[in-house]
Amino acid sequence: MAKQNTVQRVEEIVAPIAQELGLEIWDVTFKKEGTDWYLRIFIDKEEGVTIDDCVDLTHAVSQPLDEADPIAQNYTLEISSPGVERELMRDAHFARFLGAPVFLRTIRPVDGVRDFKGTLTGYENKTITVLLQNETVLTLDKKDAVYVKLDDFDINDFFEFNALRDTKGRMIGK
Repeated sequence: MAKQNTVQRVEEIVAPIAQELGLEIWDVTFKKEGTDWYLRIFIDKEEGVTIDDCVDLTHAVSQPLDEADPIAQNYTLEISSPGVERELMRDAHFARFLGAPVFLRTIRPVDGVRDFKGTLTGYENKTITVLLQNETVLTLDKKDAVYVKLDDFDINDFFEFNALRDTKGRMIGK
């Protein structure tokens, strides 16, 4: 079975189960690394993914995946969040995050530059439009980007979050 068909079949099996748990499938990959195969299912939800969400989905999908047997060879199943600075890959990701800060890398330099930061202002017919920090507009085909990621991580948020908790993780102050 081709990798793309494998990914599609796995997503067909897993998506309804994830939805029952209040989760959405961000992406599914099936890749060989060294001698081992990895089936990675990335999940998301509005308030953020927890370890318990990953564990719950792992338990919920293991038997249905074994029964459907969409993958001929042995593989390792990994379920996780797409993380901060998640990569926008699907059309739905781009539509959902219009207006969000992004950074992207192009395959070939544009005016001598490959890395850009700005706001995602458009996505139509696989064409990405970003208002760059210098107020110029960058438009390129999705196929010409190595990646487009959300630029939503601020280290100061992490320190502020931790500063408001005691050593047992309880909220203090404010």
